[in-house]
Amino acid sequence: MDNELSALVTIFTEFYYWITVVLMFLIHIGFCMYEVGVSRHKNHLHTLMKNTMLIPLVTVTWFFFGWWIYWAFVNGPWIGTSIMDGNSGLQLGGGFGANDFADPLNPLMGINLGDHISGVFWAAFLLFSWTAASIVSGAVIERIRISAFGILAIAIGSVFWSIDASWGWHFDGWMVKILGYHDAYASGVIHAVCGGFALGVLAVLGPRIGKFASDGTPRNIGPRNPWLVAIGLFLIYTGFWGFYAACNIPIFDLGPEYGMEGVTYFTATNIYLTPTTLSGITMNFLLSLSGGLLAGYWISKGDPFWTYSSGLAGIITSSAGNDLYHPLQAMIIAAIGVYVAYKMHFWVERRFKIDDAVGAVAVHGYAGVVGLVICGFVLWGYPSSGYEGYAAINPIGMIIGAIIMFGVLGFLPGWIIAKILHSMGKLRIPHEVELAGMDFNYMEASKADETALAADEK
Repeated sequence: MDNELSALVTIFTEFYYWITVVLMFLIHIGFCMYEVGVSRHKNHLHTLMKNTMLIPLVTVTWFFFGWWIYWAFVNGPWIGTSIMDGNSGLQLGGGFGANDFADPLNPLMGINLGDHISGVFWAAFLLFSWTAASIVSGAVIERIRISAFGILAIAIGSVFWSIDASWGWHFDGWMVKILGYHDAYASGVIHAVCGGFALGVLAVLGPRIGKFASDGTPRNIGPRNPWLVAIGLFLIYTGFWGFYAACNIPIFDLGPEYGMEGVTYFTATNIYLTPTTLSGITMNFLLSLSGGLLAGYWISKGDPFWTYSSGLAGIITSSAGNDLYHPLQAMIIAAIGVYVAYKMHFWVERRFKIDDAVGAVAVHGYAGVVGLVICGFVLWGYPSSGYEGYAAINPIGMIIGAIIMFGVLGFLPGWIIAKILHSMGKLRIPHEVELAGMDFNYMEASKADETALAADEK
């Protein structure tokens, strides 16, 4: 019976993570629709192709080294001591090795009838990586070279978000143990780091032609297809269900995990192996979405683009603590995050002439940072993990964590890589191409095909 129960748990968990991957694929479909809806007609195909090609680029690089980074650097820059047994197969070499499954040349990476979980868990993390690259993709539309974006997508999708996940989104991560960092559904680990990375790139990339008047006043270049934007964001909301689910372990026996010999305690856990319930996070998700939408509608005076975007910003703000918040806390925190993100977006735009085409830095970056800081105060004193000796959640640790996520692993790498590409003349498209539209060659080829077809018909 015990074997049958174990088999049932294994099959359920495998299917559970497989479903999260399918749902998270909708996030990427949503990003494609959302970005095309915001871009002007002359740039539609380039925008779509840019966000499509990050899929193979990030998938291949995540396979070769992104997954390895996640497991290998939980101790950070020689900070902290691993709780993992060196022979456990999870981590080797005090932070400079990785588990067998993270070795891309290991035969275990193929079909392995003895391991039903690692592949779908790997895939769930891969979809997080796609999301990371897509967040940056929207901010830089209509002016970046597709080759430059490919490099940036690999950097954020397979390197820097992998590092911050290893540090702050791993049950053995040094930020969790030493700082008391808590980020259950990735306010900082994905959203703040990607918002910061996008801001670093935008500071070098510069605004779209015509975005600012001669006196520096910003002009609104609104969405060209609001319907596509709305549908895209609703798909992102839907995919976020899978995102939240993938951040949990559905069935886990915490008895032996926390050193309680002879005790069986099955529960759902968050990414840190701390108990939570899927029921509770469902309520918090919906209240976060609602708080964001209400605040966005109010502060933007009913602007559809910012209302829909604010629903996403609300979820992101509350995500750090949505494994522990009361639903009303989640709603209020979401509304606060939307208010700050909206105000920050337009202040930064005016003050620093930053042209964030879809508000990605605000929705993901500023909202994510606000969510981390608020989480530190609201959950002050709660355990960051069930493991003995870990620091409790606290404001200072969360503020330091926010700086690391948004600034150290986000803004700085984005700015440096963009600077290097810019110095080589490989970051931004030529002025005349931007004026004509990045789809000019596609459209000319299409016209030639239509002319030839018309001639043949005659």
